[in-house]
Amino acid sequence: MHSLPPPALKEQLRTEALARRDELDKAFREEASQAITARALGLSDLRDVTPLGGYWPIRSEVDPRPLMEALLERGQDVALSQILHPHLSWRLWQPGDVLIKGGFGVREPGPDAPEVFPKCLIVPLVAFDRRGGRIGYGKGHFDRAIAALDAQHPVLTIGLAYAVQEIEQVPVEDHDRLLDIVITETELIRTKPLKKENHASSLPRRHRRARRP
Repeated sequence: MHSLPPPALKEQLRTEALARRDELDKAFREEASQAITARALGLSDLRDVTPLGGYWPIRSEVDPRPLMEALLERGQDVALSQILHPHLSWRLWQPGDVLIKGGFGVREPGPDAPEVFPKCLIVPLVAFDRRGGRIGYGKGHFDRAIAALDAQHPVLTIGLAYAVQEIEQVPVEDHDRLLDIVITETELIRTKPLKKENHASSLPRRHRRARRP
């Protein structure tokens, strides 16, 4: 299998992962989505971030709507993706907003919804590994969106998945963007070390060492 070029290998892994995800019982998926929501809401990285970008679920994806609604209740702004192929735009969303059928059958805000530039993205995926490698649906929309936002400001990327979507290794290509965090119903996976605070900057001024001239 590993003799295949990366795009062909991704397609094979995508097909296998989608089959595993689709086989999950609907009741299990709903319960798992609730567990993922609870774990995400306890994440300190998300506490003060606004705006956040999310997605409207399709097929058997983890449902992020309970998480997005809880973030709104906490006072954070949430936007949904709007496909402007080959790119994504982010439009503010509230429960009850009228959504239109966009590209690839995804429900999305209309063009009149205010555009924002999220500092955190909640990302759908088909398969993942513990390095933060991600296989999506093959169109590259989220990779391009992460790259575009990252050119403006740091952006935290969080993938939502069921544990059965984990694979040993995603074949990563130059255009692929690694996720910072993956949350499943069983665990929270940090793909990069948690940044340590600069100890000197956190001390009162009188306790800091004087710099040499």
